[in-house]
Amino acid sequence: MKNQWFYTQLNKDERYILNCCFFVFAVNGLYSMILGSLLPLISVEYELNNTVSGGLISAHQAGNLIAGFIAGILPLYLGRKKSIIFLCSFVVMGFSIMILTGNPVLLILGFLFTGLSRGSISNFNNTIVNEISNSSPAALNILHSIFAVGALTSPFLVILSTNISGELGWKIAAGFIIILAIISMLLFSRMKIGNTGKKSEKVKMSYEFLKNKDFCISAGILFFYLCAEATINGWMVKYFIDSSIMTIEYAQMLASLLWVVILAGRLTCAFWGDRISKKVLLLITSCGTAAFYLLLLSTNNLKVITIAIMGLGFSMAGIYPTTISTVGNIIKSYPMAMGVLLMLGGIGAIIMPIITGALSDAFGIFAGMSAIVGAIVLMIICVILNVSRLKMQLKVNGNKEFENI
Repeated sequence: MKNQWFYTQLNKDERYILNCCFFVFAVNGLYSMILGSLLPLISVEYELNNTVSGGLISAHQAGNLIAGFIAGILPLYLGRKKSIIFLCSFVVMGFSIMILTGNPVLLILGFLFTGLSRGSISNFNNTIVNEISNSSPAALNILHSIFAVGALTSPFLVILSTNISGELGWKIAAGFIIILAIISMLLFSRMKIGNTGKKSEKVKMSYEFLKNKDFCISAGILFFYLCAEATINGWMVKYFIDSSIMTIEYAQMLASLLWVVILAGRLTCAFWGDRISKKVLLLITSCGTAAFYLLLLSTNNLKVITIAIMGLGFSMAGIYPTTISTVGNIIKSYPMAMGVLLMLGGIGAIIMPIITGALSDAFGIFAGMSAIVGAIVLMIICVILNVSRLKMQLKVNGNKEFENI
């Protein structure tokens, strides 16, 4: 069964659920990545200073982090379907606030709402796809590939809307996202899912999983991976420009290229995810990330940098979903597990960009970007620990249960 394509093993209702999760995650990627493009336009429209503008992005990240708690607990009281519909409505409220008012406090609340929806949908979709696909790395890589498609689409939506209505075009883009979010809520309402995971064993409503070494090691992988990913995505263009390595246009092109290659990498991991072991996939991708990032920092040659960006994106692509699949059984057993896992990773995404900024102010931007190497090395150490434990499980169990881990 493990070698069969996961989609062929699903019934009609399960395929609907999976397709629904894929569509909603594309919308999630669209509005998550569009905020960076909208922020300058919102700042000009409402005459916001840089402090407030920065606070808006921080509020979105804070909402994403808080969602790790809410998305794990709320389903225990409302049920999974009602909870995700309710939490999805926050993105509608968030973008509506952006369109209607320039009050800084309300705008911060609006960005916080978008973060709540983003994190909640990520938690729900990762959990459901993991459950429906029986922890298939292919399914989770496809899910995150579709997020990348949404992310890639966001700049084009802003460009199109501003071409239509000029400086106020961003409101058209925001309105379009509101429509997509409402469609997502309708799709969620038609899903046939229970309030607990599809599992014969009793679901454990506790935090006992925090004592599980495999879970803690996987959380470490995600923490350090998101340290690197968030900082690379946020600082890469500024690094190239401030270092006078290339023009603004070329730097922006490389930023887009990174997401294109991440998409290609996730589709590749989706194809090979059920054909090679998770431990091999994690080792290859994490070591590749380190090698290509070091190459990126070591040169000013545009051709070499372009190759490094392509290799970096391709290597980074499969780490997140593959790591989640390694603790698939824990996630299915403990409703809180996915929320805590994403929350811990989200802390890394908030902390590392700040560290990079402080080091850049003190010692120059190259020093700040070099600090990411430390996060990548720590990630590789966690991957090695993860692989060594999986090998130990193989020896202890002596059966085929862990062959495709």
